[in-house]
Amino acid sequence: MTPPGGPSHKAPQSRDPLDRTRFPLDEWRLVEKRFSADDLGVTESLFSVGNGYLGMRGNFSESRDAHVDGTYVNGFHETWPILHAEEAYGFARVGQTIVNAPDPKVIRLYVDDEPLQMSTADLREYERSLDFRDGVLTRQLLWRTPGGKRVRIRSRRMVSLAQRHLAVMTFEVSMIDQRASLVLSSQVLNRQDKPSEFREDDRTEGSMGDPRKADRFNRRVLEPRLASADAESGRLRLGYECADSKMTLGIVADHQLDTDAPYDAQAHADDDLAKVIYRIAAEPGQTVTLTKLVAVHTAASVPARELIDRCERTLGRAADEGVDGLFAEQREWLDRFWARCDVEVPGHPDVQQAIRWNLFALAQASARAETQGVAAKGVTGSGYGGHYFWDTEIYVMPFLTYTMPYAARNALRFRYGLLDHARIRARELAQRGALFPWRTINGNEASAYYAAGTAQYHIDADIAYALSQYVGATGDDDFLAREAIDIFVETARLWADLGFWRDEGTRTFHIHGVTGPDEYTTVVNDNLYTNVLARFNLRRAAQAVWQLQRDDPAAYDDLVRRTGLQEEEPSEWAEAAKGMNIPFDDYLGIHPQDMHFLEREMWDLERTPLDKRPLLLHYHPLVIYRFQVLKQADVVLALYLQGEEFTAEQKKADFEYYDPITTGDSTLSAVVQSIIAAEVGYHELALRYFHSALFVDLDNRHNNTADGVHVASTGGVWSTLVAGFGGFRDLGVQCGDGQWTIDPRLPESWESLVYRVTLRGTRVRVTVRADELELFVEEGEGPLTFSVRGEDVVVKHGAAVVVPLDGQGPRLDGEPQNPAGIQRADGTVISAIVPSGEDPPGAPLMMA
Repeated sequence: MTPPGGPSHKAPQSRDPLDRTRFPLDEWRLVEKRFSADDLGVTESLFSVGNGYLGMRGNFSESRDAHVDGTYVNGFHETWPILHAEEAYGFARVGQTIVNAPDPKVIRLYVDDEPLQMSTADLREYERSLDFRDGVLTRQLLWRTPGGKRVRIRSRRMVSLAQRHLAVMTFEVSMIDQRASLVLSSQVLNRQDKPSEFREDDRTEGSMGDPRKADRFNRRVLEPRLASADAESGRLRLGYECADSKMTLGIVADHQLDTDAPYDAQAHADDDLAKVIYRIAAEPGQTVTLTKLVAVHTAASVPARELIDRCERTLGRAADEGVDGLFAEQREWLDRFWARCDVEVPGHPDVQQAIRWNLFALAQASARAETQGVAAKGVTGSGYGGHYFWDTEIYVMPFLTYTMPYAARNALRFRYGLLDHARIRARELAQRGALFPWRTINGNEASAYYAAGTAQYHIDADIAYALSQYVGATGDDDFLAREAIDIFVETARLWADLGFWRDEGTRTFHIHGVTGPDEYTTVVNDNLYTNVLARFNLRRAAQAVWQLQRDDPAAYDDLVRRTGLQEEEPSEWAEAAKGMNIPFDDYLGIHPQDMHFLEREMWDLERTPLDKRPLLLHYHPLVIYRFQVLKQADVVLALYLQGEEFTAEQKKADFEYYDPITTGDSTLSAVVQSIIAAEVGYHELALRYFHSALFVDLDNRHNNTADGVHVASTGGVWSTLVAGFGGFRDLGVQCGDGQWTIDPRLPESWESLVYRVTLRGTRVRVTVRADELELFVEEGEGPLTFSVRGEDVVVKHGAAVVVPLDGQGPRLDGEPQNPAGIQRADGTVISAIVPSGEDPPGAPLMMA
């Protein structure tokens, strides 16, 4: 595990970081063979099950041993007023935080009145596994009770990927050699408002000064609207309305007990708890099986009673299908998923297991998000308050676009649905067009700290980029023409209005007062990433409007009606794009991150103690902002997304300058550094960064996996494999058509890499070997044309195409050296410092 101070800014050596006596290798499962209470929060996140709408943390059914018992519904949130110490116009006013929804996971077991409690139980056998092929969390125990009786327990938990609102649980108990009195108490519990029953220290989520965590409520959130329990049918119902957001939720659980042993049932319901209790007289060899079907529905304003009705209809259909049918349906869904999405690295089982865990986490975060976005933690935890960020468009959307395009379309339609909110936000900041929020659930900006939040205007270009990427890969021109083109228009308007022209011999367009992806450098002028992506946004918007005007006049007229588009606007956007100022330092031969970045001194990361990491938790923002130090890749991310705009020499020089001063304090960084390291030739470093990203959560490398899975990082892992080592690029992003290139960088220690991309409805399997590239159409007809190192290759259904490769690009050993000590153009030297605030030795102590 990573030391408590946080990750080193240098990528760790490539190695298998997991304890394989506890987590044995299995390429298709995450398996735990030994219970530990030391890292409950981490394993709760790792063993979560979800479908993008509903998520359940990997808590034990007994719920007595937990870091955070969590059940989350995407977008189900409470609002609260943001109180600023000093007010200013346009500050974010309403915070939004995901709600810990009523918990249906609880199934408590008592044997002769002795409770099963994992941390104290005498466990003779233990295995917990999350199977990536069937999407089921399974646990098997052999428990010796305090009275000496042996009990075998097997449980299964599944959130359906096929049926958005459904979860399925089974709980089997068998007495091995003695009779016993068994009690099963199955519950639906409102944990958001009900104090812990098993510990005095309330370890529920709270910010505690860490901006990565959720805000804590000090009042009741879920107002009861309905509660009932029926022992005969085994049906439990709870309905709620959030106190301020007025969102509503209904949850219904059905139970079926199967056993030859005699039993009776009782039920109870109050405002915060509904439960059914079974008392069973069990004989040796008899199995007691409890099946629990759960349905959850939420809405912005629909009465809870109606949501309960929807839940009951969901459960009716599930009952007709039967439990075995539901598990089979899940397997079929995942069979199709892996056929589209699997990435294979033969001969490296530890890497293969971790890859599939990351890809499965992506599915669980996005597959059924549908009318909502993809949150930073998916539905595995409350980290970042359940908010959506630009992470989705840049890190998650490529995976969705090239493997699950229907999910990519849903994510873009979610952003389109927030366009009116973005228009209002732009007006608040005295701008034309639309400004999408940096972090949000309901469309309103939820970031109280504007410098590292609202000032990240680049989110507009990120969304436009994802939109263009989707249209180019899928050919979904109908979606673009009817709805999504409005995003192009309004985001381009913002850039045209935000920027300004300056004539300094050459007329150039500038954008000032913004923050780029690097949150350790804020409110700057001409941030390179922002300008490069804004240039793309302006150019692409103009092109899309002109194409629509030419090809579909009726749709163009509708666009004009919806947006008030003026005929001269696209020409203005194209001119601004052409004149965009792209900072470049001729003396150092690099692109400055912003206009004044190179004027700062460097932060000496080599001499910064690990217990002072991440920097954001140990230094005031103003201290950090005065230095050349990066939280995450900024210029390097621009090199990846807009690679065709930079020469190979520029990419290498930029990477060598910025890589040593990037802290890695963000999980968004390692994946991008790996991609560009591979491209420019730092092959060993690329593999190390890949391993760092691959195990971000599995090894808890940022010490906050307990707050939920880092979904953007899991998406970045896919991009590192496909775009980094696999060499896939989509130049069609620039214009919305199909221009796909492949220039692979296979690591020396890998014999091959296999990945799939779906383009225009055709799925192609790409196999990279040391000396050749193989393309094969797995589904669809094609034909598709790829440019492989400058030569066009046509692939169509029926036959593999093999292209010889002359090596895997440039190979540079080691890693870039820290640039501290070099001279600027004015002759001054860039020095490296660790700010401490301490007086030098021997200095007098100044007293007031």
